[in-house]
Amino acid sequence: MSAKIVVENVSKVYEGKNPLLALKDVSFQVMEKEFLTIIGPSGCGKSTLLSLIAGLMPPTSGRILVDGREVSGVIPKLGMVFQHYNRTLLPWKTASENVRMGLKYQRYPKNEVELRTKRAIELVGLKGFEDKYPYELSGGMQQRVCIARALAYEPEILLMDEPFGSVDAQTREVLQAELLNIWRTKKTTVLFVTHDIREAIYLGEKVMVMGRRPGTVKKIISVDLPPERPLEVKTTPEFNKIVEDAWSLLREEVMAAAREG
Repeated sequence: MSAKIVVENVSKVYEGKNPLLALKDVSFQVMEKEFLTIIGPSGCGKSTLLSLIAGLMPPTSGRILVDGREVSGVIPKLGMVFQHYNRTLLPWKTASENVRMGLKYQRYPKNEVELRTKRAIELVGLKGFEDKYPYELSGGMQQRVCIARALAYEPEILLMDEPFGSVDAQTREVLQAELLNIWRTKKTTVLFVTHDIREAIYLGEKVMVMGRRPGTVKKIISVDLPPERPLEVKTTPEFNKIVEDAWSLLREEVMAAAREG
């Protein structure tokens, strides 16, 4: 299996009156069709890293390769899902219209747009809610609309920035299981940022632990769990051992970040 994404010695400085070094010498690879989760202290540059991979801004130094080509701008065949679904859905458009927005600039024939919209809505379990407006949907259902919008044009890479951070705990667990089912079906390359260690381990084939700002790669942990993961796997000794290992890596960084403010 080949590397889909290669990050080589990437650093990022936010320029200004008081320049801020957000990332320092970050290097890692993501294989094609792999699910990588990313955890780290608040402010360590996790979201910045996703923005760099998406081509939304350039690194200060180093380079990022997708399919062997250096990223120099927004790359095609990439979908993004953010935490605050209520800020990314258009309130005056229905669920299906919001999903269709993801195809607006792809120049697909009308029948192809309708087919992809229908397929994405069914994939995230929203069949029957196509004509509902965001205010008529629960938080979990609104986030499903965002995921469907990202999936509608069948991206090869899906970047997810704490997508379940704004929903309640019960809905979060349901969405985690649904996302794994979607990934197993579509086999998209996924990078998933979260603050929740248990979520990172449940979802990821590998977990990348980042150090405090300036963000660095502390360690990448392989998750030795079966690919079929019912929610009950979270109660197993094997799962909890990986949680302990990840937390032992992260604890020092979180405490140091808190001391430094």
